[in-house]
Parts: sequence; structure tokens; C-alpha cells
Amino acid sequence: MDDPTITHRQRLWLYAYGIAVSIFLLAPIAIVIPISFSPGEFLEFPPSEFSLRWYRTFFSSPEWMSATWVSLKAATLTVLLATPLGVAAAYGLHVSESRLAKSVRPLLIVPLIVPVIIIAIGVFYLYARLALINTLTGLVLAHSVLALPFVFVVVGAGFQRYDMAQELVARSLGASRLKAFLTVTLPQIRPSVISAALFAFITSFDEVVIALFVSRGPSSTLTRKMFTSLRDQVSPTIAAISTILILVTLLTAALILIAQLRQKPQRAAALAPVTAPEA
Repeated sequence: MDDPTITHRQRLWLYAYGIAVSIFLLAPIAIVIPISFSPGEFLEFPPSEFSLRWYRTFFSSPEWMSATWVSLKAATLTVLLATPLGVAAAYGLHVSESRLAKSVRPLLIVPLIVPVIIIAIGVFYLYARLALINTLTGLVLAHSVLALPFVFVVVGAGFQRYDMAQELVARSLGASRLKAFLTVTLPQIRPSVISAALFAFITSFDEVVIALFVSRGPSSTLTRKMFTSLRDQVSPTIAAISTILILVTLLTAALILIAQLRQKPQRAAALAPVTAPEA
């Protein structure tokens, strides 16, 4: 009988393919970051000198700081709105046995399938009737629509690894459904909820298509201002801001990874058999 084991030599093509894909994805980042430290008026790669000029320009500009503050407020409020809604939807569909409830599941991930430009056009015409264009409220609602599927999928995956019998035991001992969820279920799925909240934050913070339609002037987000600035001129300030956004994204990814790593020991502890103490 042939040995089904695949050796490292046989996987060399797979390693080479993975390295090639990684280089393709990381090459733009490896170029943008050095450019952000160039001292000249134009994009220069590699830079002739090291300078923080464009970072100082960004942090000293009231317009850039205003756009950054709008993005941070919109992302934070999106987290506060999309996370509870996504957790509630994932919990409801996980415990429900109704076929009608199960049929709702595909609808909750529709924003992941529909092109964002289609959503943006629809949101624009709806907001025009509701007078929500150029408002933070409208921006948060639209970003929550995009972030909700990420929260639903991530928390739903967390529920798949959670034994609902623990909550049923708490309810059988007298706890209300809400108290059993808050004191038993939520601590068990907390890493998934944290990961989902971080996904919601970065979804809102990086979003630009909807912002182009529904925010302008004082309510412009950072990504929208970057897009419009690139239309007028290519400034190294954009490279400095891009570097900051890359760092924010990497920090968020690291936090998500830490949350997932912390979930494994908790899961193992929850599944560990309970042994009776020796007499």
C-alpha cells in the first residue's frame, strides 16, 4: 500500500506559491512605508533622507485631524451599534429551532455579497428622503449595515463551539434568560465578541465608498479626504496616513489573534471532565 504521507519536498511548490502570494500582497506596503519618510515635495522611493515631515504635516493639519476624529467617532459608534445587534442575531438563530428563523440567516450576510457601490447608491437615495446625508448618524447606520454581517458570522462561529447546556443549567437553577446569558454564555463567547467588535471597527474605519456618497465637508471621513486629495494632487502626506492606517490594521489583527488564542484555553477548560474530590 502506498504511503499517503506528503513530504516537505513534495510541498515545495506550495511553499513557493505561498511566498509569491505574500510578496505580491506585501510589496505595496513595503513601498508606501519608506515613501512616507521622504523629505521631498514629491513621492520618492527609496527616500534620500529620513524625515518625519509629512507626519508632522498630518498631525498639525486641522482638516486632517477633523477627518480623523470623524472616522474614529463613526467607527466607535458603529461598534456600539453593530456588535449588540450581531450578537443578538447570532444568539437568536443559534437557539431557535424555527425554519423561518433559519431562513433569515442568508439575509443577514447579504451586505457581504452585494457590491458596496450598490449599497452606497441605495443608501444615498434613502438618506436624501430622510435628510441623513452629511450626518454622523447616517454614516454610522450605513457602516453598521456593512459591519453587522462580520459580527454575525464571527459570533455565530463562537456559538458553534459553545455548549448551550451550560446556560440551560443556569436557567434550571432559577436564573432568568437574560441573567443566564450575561453571566454564563457571554463570558464563554467573549473572545468571539471582542474579535467581532474589532472587525466592526476596522470595517467602518477603512470604508470609503459609502462615505463618498453620504459624507462631505465637516462630516468627511479620513478615507474620503484621502480619496479626494489624491484626485487633486499626490502628496507624501497620503503615504504617511496610509502607514498609520496600516499600523492600525496590524494592531487590530494582532488583537483579534490574541482574542482567538485566549479562546482555546477557555474552551479546553470548559470541556475538561469534572473529577470528584478525593475523600
